[in-house]
Amino acid sequence: MKYLITALAITTVLISCKEEKKSEQLTLEATQENQVDNSDWVYLFDGTSLEGWRAYNEEALPPGWTIEDNVLTFNTELGLEQNYTGGKDIIYAAEEFDNFELHVEWKLPPGGNSGIFYHVKEGHKSLPETSPEYQLIDDLGYAKIHDLTEYNLSLGYTENPEELKPLQKTGSDYAMHPADQSQKVLNPIGEWNTSRIIFTPEKVEHWLNGKKLLEFVPWDEAWHEKKNSDKWKNSPDYGKYKTGYIGLQDHASSIWFRNIKIKKL
Repeated sequence: MKYLITALAITTVLISCKEEKKSEQLTLEATQENQVDNSDWVYLFDGTSLEGWRAYNEEALPPGWTIEDNVLTFNTELGLEQNYTGGKDIIYAAEEFDNFELHVEWKLPPGGNSGIFYHVKEGHKSLPETSPEYQLIDDLGYAKIHDLTEYNLSLGYTENPEELKPLQKTGSDYAMHPADQSQKVLNPIGEWNTSRIIFTPEKVEHWLNGKKLLEFVPWDEAWHEKKNSDKWKNSPDYGKYKTGYIGLQDHASSIWFRNIKIKKL
């Protein structure tokens, strides 16, 4: 019995050591994987510098866009400077991207409206004319503060034109693919949200706070049908570019961004 107990004890120790080594190996592998993954991310804004950012079609950053408490902020009061005549949408102009995963944290004020754009090309009138947009908006409060009737009627939305439409809500591929409202977890106004855009020629995905809201295939027959049947039917250059800058929209309201990073795919 004494020898049996000793043998069992030795076996238990060996098994325990083996499991510890296995656990350590898994932890090491996970750590190495995360280190590799993290090394693939490039920060477009890290809270300390606006290097690389400027106005769309302009040489400098427009008034209103500043760093406040390590946050990229559009301050509407600063943006009202009268001696500035250019647009206030901004782009990260240091590099163009084709296939990517983009991570952005953001928050809005009541009635706020903005957007994240990709494959931005300059030389056009505005970002939305050519570039797909991940919509950012106050889903619940925007229509209470802003009159949408005339705009929606101009698009042919005759039923309840005063309401924000699915294609106009947060997380949607604006005026193209609506976000799945059943999957949406949108934090209250004034709180931070996390958005991801994954773009490849095979599939585009929009994510919000860890939930996938939509996916589609760019440039396929269904995409062209959507593009030619609604808001962009008279915009021949919309969505045609396969590489370009990342852009952020000023829409006459304050907005805050942080931890803007991208990974090439």
